[in-house]
Amino acid sequence: MKPVCPFVRASRPDDTSTKKPGENQNKQPASQESKPKQESRESAIVSPKCPFGYGQESKPKEASGESAVVSPQCPFGYGQENKAKQESGESATVSPKCPFGYDSQAFKLGPFSCMICQALLYDCSRCVPCSHVFCKACLLRFKDCPLCGADIEKIESDMNLQNVVDRFIEGHARIKRSQVNGDEKEAEERKTVMYEDVSLERGAFLVQQAMRAFRAKNIDSAKSRLTMCADDIRGQLERLGNTSELCSQLGAVLGMLGDCCRATGDAASAVTYFEESVNFLVKVPKDDLEITHTLSVSLNKIGDLKYYDDDLEAARSHYFKALDVRRNAIKQQSAPSQIIDVATSLAKVADVDRNLGNEDAAIDGFEEAIKMLQSLELNPEEVSLEQRRLSVLQFLNSQMEKKQAVSSA
Repeated sequence: MKPVCPFVRASRPDDTSTKKPGENQNKQPASQESKPKQESRESAIVSPKCPFGYGQESKPKEASGESAVVSPQCPFGYGQENKAKQESGESATVSPKCPFGYDSQAFKLGPFSCMICQALLYDCSRCVPCSHVFCKACLLRFKDCPLCGADIEKIESDMNLQNVVDRFIEGHARIKRSQVNGDEKEAEERKTVMYEDVSLERGAFLVQQAMRAFRAKNIDSAKSRLTMCADDIRGQLERLGNTSELCSQLGAVLGMLGDCCRATGDAASAVTYFEESVNFLVKVPKDDLEITHTLSVSLNKIGDLKYYDDDLEAARSHYFKALDVRRNAIKQQSAPSQIIDVATSLAKVADVDRNLGNEDAAIDGFEEAIKMLQSLELNPEEVSLEQRRLSVLQFLNSQMEKKQAVSSA
């Protein structure tokens, strides 16, 4: 199944309805000149803080005739104030917007992107003599610069740029928090000012970067971004407890980390991540079909690793748990993709049964899966599902032919 971001609900292939992406709710920045405080009930204003330190005001001097000193303005647009809400009972909110377009709704290649994997730079390395910068893992595949074609005489690490990228990631999103006011006299008069909670956007941003790096086989970069995302969610779990939303997000991210470990051949770490993913996903109510699918996939991946390790009993146990999750899911809603998932799990369990010498149980499983797929009717536009159905059906028929060949011999 195509990887799905755990922070942005995606439609399954068989969904009949389409969802429009959320529109950007960021407010337009107002004038940079700060307006004098008024004695009305207007809320105070807090601007997003520039991650590079620009635009921070120093404390006003006590002399009445002197104005506050302002540091250089951020070249990327941070520090611009929004107008306070006019309603007396509401708090002002600031909706941070990434100046380079690195957010959950849109993406563009910017000065911090690797032109090869199209993710944020990781382990920045500079070509000599042309000075173009890429991720080290990406650049090592080339003898000539991928941008200009110049011969690469040597590769140098660029820690300064990497530090800037790391600081940019840390400052990309701000978690909701109250305003800190040093003046105790004015503290009671001020309304509470809150940043908009953008933790989900940060999670989607990190997962987006990880998936881009993973597809380009830059596994270390993907693991770094996913680990940061997992740490963010764990911190929220400590504060808010095991909510369904956070458990589902962490379970999905841990599953992606398991995929990264499996891609590098680290089966033991992959199993650990998949098992931890399962532990969080089982805490989520089973009425979310996307989550139940992710849970069954993690169980199947553990089964696959156990199968390749010749631990057939453990493999069958996890395959059967995945089958049970999928069977329960189709009792609530029987979609074509879910029926194919059940047939796939039946095939996995039956294949292990045959290897364990339980031929009768294996044949029963193969036959049940074949009947499900043969009776499944798909719409002509569901091309990808039809390809999956035929692929699984071909495997099942080949397994039945093996049984007939053994019987005739």
